Formats: sequence, structure tokens, C-alpha cells
Amino acid sequence: MMLALDHVDLVYNAGRADEVVALRDLCLELDRGEFVTIVGTNGAGKSSLIQAISGSARPTRGRVRLDGRDITRLPDYRRAGQVARVFDDPRAGTAPELSIEDNLALAMSRGRRRGLRFALTGVRRAVMRDRVAGLGLGLEHRLRDPVGLLSAGQRQSLTMIMAALAAPSVLLLDEHLAALDPGTSATVLELTRSVARDLGCTTVMVTHNMDNALATGSRLLVMSRGRVIADLSGERKARMTVQGLINAITGAGDSLSDRSVLAEAGNN
Repeated sequence: MMLALDHVDLVYNAGRADEVVALRDLCLELDRGEFVTIVGTNGAGKSSLIQAISGSARPTRGRVRLDGRDITRLPDYRRAGQVARVFDDPRAGTAPELSIEDNLALAMSRGRRRGLRFALTGVRRAVMRDRVAGLGLGLEHRLRDPVGLLSAGQRQSLTMIMAALAAPSVLLLDEHLAALDPGTSATVLELTRSVARDLGCTTVMVTHNMDNALATGSRLLVMSRGRVIADLSGERKARMTVQGLINAITGAGDSLSDRSVLAEAGNN
């Protein structure tokens, strides 16, 4: 398996009154090139799973393996060349005071040893311009503009391009559509599918939008209280409905508080 979590526990504030068990004896194996979507209520462990894979949180117990290598104790910056993460907040994945091309140059250098040579070569600028032009947003003519001037949708689209430039083995998408309006969300989701397909990487997408979870990827995981309670692929995933997912979550004793999910459920 390309990515594996072996009996992973993740506990925040262990031994204190506010202790939270985010992941419980979680075992998961993902193949190379697999696109997995994950749903569940707030507190189900979705983002904690992303953090355990990315290295931003170290498991309390268990192992994380990538291509057979134990990376459990490897911090996130040491995994950056292989694991790319796109956050829910479009501002989190970019440096607003730097230009578009500076942000792209940093992404191209992610996980690589940096020398004294200036990062923005003519060849790199040509690659950047070509990739950004593919967004259809006109940003190829604004490469020297500060990223802080871009809209949320433009920044999240740029973050997807930055993730692709790093050529990761694993792409982690942590509610990366949550802050976008419906039209922009649809555009970024299509870009997401294209990037994952072109990279051929293992992709993990956490979402509250169950329609997107059902329509995207080859495998769907339902999480509850730090565990995977349903693992759907093939015909089982194809036949699943939004109401079926809600039944799976509420049947585990969780409640659905997200208004958008409730609204979508009422329309299916």
C-alpha cells in the first residue's frame, strides 16, 4: 500500500480535564492514485486524520507509513516534498505579501534543498505562466501582483496549482471548498479532479458536502468518533445516496448540525 495508518490514536491534551480523543485505533490503507473522500460530523476525526498524515500532529500511538517508510515522527516540513495540503481557509496556503510568482516559486522548491541560486528563472516563469493560464482567470498577466489582492476563489485555485507544482505523492484537501461560494466551489472542485488525475497521486478530500463526496473520487469513508464506520467503493459507492450517508452517521450516534448538509438532505 502507498499510504497506511496502523492502529493510530491521536489524543489532544492527554491527561488533562479537556482531553480529546480525536482518532481511535484507526487502521487505513490507501493505494497509489486512489481518490478518497471523507465525510462525518464535526469532531468525527476528519481533520485530525489529515493532520496525522501531513505531520502537523503526531499520533499518540500507532504508525504512519508512506511507500513502506515509517514517517510517524517526521514533522510536516520534512514531508512537504511528498505530502501537499490545501486548507479550508484560502489565506492559509499562500503568503499574501508575496507576489503570485514568488508563491509559485516557493511551491516549486517545497521539499527540495535550496541553494543560493535565485528561484525565479526564465524557465520557471514560463512553467508558472502556462500553469496559471490554464485556470482561465487571467492571473498569468498578474504574476507580480501580491497574492493578498486576489479573491478567495482565485487564491484557492492558485493554491491547487501550487500543490501540483510540488508534484506530491499525497494530496490532502481539508475542507478546501468550504469558504467558497457555490459557483467558485464548482470551479475549484473541477480543478481538483484535474490536478489529482494529472498528478496520479493519492488524494484525500475531507468535505461536508455529501453530494460532492458521492460524485468525486473512487472511494468514500464515513467517520465517527475517531473511527471509520463505513468504507464504500465501486457499486456500493455508486448506489449510495445522501440520505444513506446521513443514516450511516446518525446511526453511529452522531447528529448533523451543519445547515448546508441538512438542506442538501432535504433536496435528495
